[in-house]
Amino acid sequence: MAERAVISSDPLYLSALASLGASVPASLKTLVTHNSIAVLPFVNMSGEPGQDHFTDGLTEDIITDLSNVPGFFVIARNSTFAYKGKPTDVREIARDLGVKYILEGSARRSDKRLRINVQLINGSEGGNHIWAERFDREIADIFQVQDEVTQRVVTAISGKLADKNIVARSRPSNLEAYDLCVRSRGKWDISRSTTIEACADLERAIQIDPNYCEAHSNLAVSLLHGWLIWGRPQIPGRAKALVHAQRAVEIEPGDSHARAILAYVQLYERNWDEAKLQLDAAVRLNPNDAHAVALTGELQFYLGNPQAALAACAEALRLNPRPPGGYFWTLGMAQISSGQYEEAVASLRREETYGTGSREALIAALALASRISEAQEEARLFLAANPNWRFGDLAANSPFRSASIGQPFVDGWRLAGLPD
Repeated sequence: MAERAVISSDPLYLSALASLGASVPASLKTLVTHNSIAVLPFVNMSGEPGQDHFTDGLTEDIITDLSNVPGFFVIARNSTFAYKGKPTDVREIARDLGVKYILEGSARRSDKRLRINVQLINGSEGGNHIWAERFDREIADIFQVQDEVTQRVVTAISGKLADKNIVARSRPSNLEAYDLCVRSRGKWDISRSTTIEACADLERAIQIDPNYCEAHSNLAVSLLHGWLIWGRPQIPGRAKALVHAQRAVEIEPGDSHARAILAYVQLYERNWDEAKLQLDAAVRLNPNDAHAVALTGELQFYLGNPQAALAACAEALRLNPRPPGGYFWTLGMAQISSGQYEEAVASLRREETYGTGSREALIAALALASRISEAQEEARLFLAANPNWRFGDLAANSPFRSASIGQPFVDGWRLAGLPD
């Protein structure tokens, strides 16, 4: 296993986590590893804004391929995409993200051709260019190009031929199915309507290519969020989510993303042991999978192990220092469970998550921190959007392994005056 930046294990790291944003605090990094890299969003050179999804998908797939290389430390997609469309100083980015190398590039797609320019830069040692290359191919060769870019980067960094170090991933058999899947990525976290769009696109992708692993995984999480977050009917969405998550793992047992999504679905089915089994496998297969590590924190919280949840959150934030709001939501809930109420308020009031469903947890954190008037104001805002909410929703929607694990939240909600 690769050396990793060491995360402080003492309680001070919690306050450091609360200051994450523009950069990773130096107190959280004692070591920049040799085989560490961040891939910046490739620039769309086609002149068509509608091709952004293709260029972004290309970047994401190269990140995934590199993250599967044994011994490499790879920053997650959310954190590198924070630099999209902004002036870049690779030395500053390398310092902020705690990596040695930066990969950047551009792509131009036409009906039949694909041109990709890439360059590898040593960001931590003056910004020197290590390697650069242009790939001019048929569009149908996109997956081969992704593999070649990964191999060249690994070879340049490790000084060894990379062929034997690359973990092969299953690829779709049809470019239209790939486009549909790429277009759907992340839509399940935006709104109810975009989640419905994602489901339609992914169902079409699966019709075209029934053995497309990622399409099944992404459809599973879209269906799950449909009923869990966006109020769509649980029947038949809930059962279909499990079917597609299981199918993805059947197609590609070595895919960490598929394993993590199956774990996520199993958690909300209250199959805790199966969820843990799948998450352990996901992290073992790909220690760089920040979402799998963050989901481990969520699972440990619902199992009643807040310290294990906090440790997982710390590692997830190291891999993904500019994460989506769900990371801070999980962190805040674990902090509440461990009695660190002020830290929880700081986490749950972060811009990334404040005002989403995490307000439910923020109310409890404020009340337990004896900030009753603030808790009551947040409760007013929460009830305005959720007028029928009751304590019983906790048992209905949250996969706590036992009622006692959720008791601190109930106590906080009572203090804030939320209805039984």
